[in-house]
Amino acid sequence: MISSNIAKRYARAFFKIAAEEERYEDYAQELGLFSTLLKESKNLGEFLANPVFSQPDKKKVVETLLARLDVSPLTANFLKLLVDKRRIGILSDIEGCYRDLVDNALKKVRVTVKTAFPLTGKLSSQLQKGLEGLTGKQVEMTVHEDSTLLGGVVIRVGDTLYDGSIRTQLGNIRNLLGEGR
Repeated sequence: MISSNIAKRYARAFFKIAAEEERYEDYAQELGLFSTLLKESKNLGEFLANPVFSQPDKKKVVETLLARLDVSPLTANFLKLLVDKRRIGILSDIEGCYRDLVDNALKKVRVTVKTAFPLTGKLSSQLQKGLEGLTGKQVEMTVHEDSTLLGGVVIRVGDTLYDGSIRTQLGNIRNLLGEGR
């Protein structure tokens, strides 16, 4: 909970700066790029999280990486600040909070769709239009095939789950029949 509040504070501060320059998406991609790098490189993440190594050593490593990644000076300074304040370990949380702030400002919503079958282009666009009508926001949809589904779809919009899978419907019928005894 505490790291979540800290992540929100850092994300809000970074968001305010991004708002001045109106480069929300650019900075989100740059944060995402570095966050992905930390997730994929276990050794790098452990090095930055380990208190045995000195802050100047950590900062040098981060500066070297940033020079190769071609990120904006603002993002580079923000990431160095996270190293200085020993908060680089919660970068993925900060990135998630920042992404939420950006989506809210740009009236976007991220939607995850799980299906038992691949969606055709037409069906995918119809679903996206329907979700945009439902949410009143621009929908950024990610579709995953889930072989454990018998049929139907499961849609997650933020914290809301719409479960139209056959497995859930069969479970509901089973519960109704069980209650009728």
